[in-house]
Amino acid sequence: MKTVDCAANSSNAPTTPLTVAAALQRAAQLLSGQGDSPRLDAEILLGLVLGVSRSSLIVRSADPVSAEAQQAYDELIAARMQGAPVAYLTATREFWSLQLDVTPDVLVPRPETEVLVELALGLLPKDLSLSVLDLGTGSGAIALAIASERPLVRMTGVDVSEQALAVATANSRKLGLMHIRWCAGSWFEAVRDGRFDMIVANPPYVASNDPALERLAAEPALALSGGPTGLEAFDRIIDGAAQHLNPGGRLLLEHGNTQADAVARMLERRGFDHIRSHADYSGNARVTLGTIQLSL
Repeated sequence: MKTVDCAANSSNAPTTPLTVAAALQRAAQLLSGQGDSPRLDAEILLGLVLGVSRSSLIVRSADPVSAEAQQAYDELIAARMQGAPVAYLTATREFWSLQLDVTPDVLVPRPETEVLVELALGLLPKDLSLSVLDLGTGSGAIALAIASERPLVRMTGVDVSEQALAVATANSRKLGLMHIRWCAGSWFEAVRDGRFDMIVANPPYVASNDPALERLAAEPALALSGGPTGLEAFDRIIDGAAQHLNPGGRLLLEHGNTQADAVARMLERRGFDHIRSHADYSGNARVTLGTIQLSL
């Protein structure tokens, strides 16, 4: 049977103890073709192995890395080189200043999704007990972020994956945000008779033939791709949203950076108005929202 040696454990592996600085330099070089932040990834993973913060690595730059620690580090670097997200390797991800547990059962929360949270919070007064539905909640990132800032909100998180809901429930327990209702089901099937003041969603929006899916292969395909065009999930959500929104309710949707116009047209055709798109921190149109004046 043919075997392939991992680069981090090949003949390039150190035979004498490396210092922290040298171990970081070597790891960053190995990760140079994997992701946009090889040095940051190297620091996070070495900090995990040594049980110290990234800032402590600077202070300890001249310290030797033990053989056991180096082996554990090499294994993490090899996994990262094979495409495993850093968040899966550390089992945690910061989102909206919340430390969330993540597993391969959920999508890794992205910084651009914080734009959706920011917009939602701007539309949710602190002194009102409004109801909010998070469709495709995954790790619970959006629902937990909103709940942490608006404790009066009656939050519901829905996901078709029982495994994802287990992660979300564990995160809510860890963060002490236990007033969220978690429901299993596909989109509105989980809340058939529910009515909400706001619906938020970060649905799968990558087209099934998009080459980016190969780079994202470690993450759950169900949370990434909704069909041939990438717009299929939006069609289902927008089609059903009106009958689950109270009059004047709002629908906020995160989408790909080329999909704003298509999502806006879908909203308009389904009777939404006050439709507008908002850019992420890179200047790409990332979230589109609309208001429904009358419920079905």
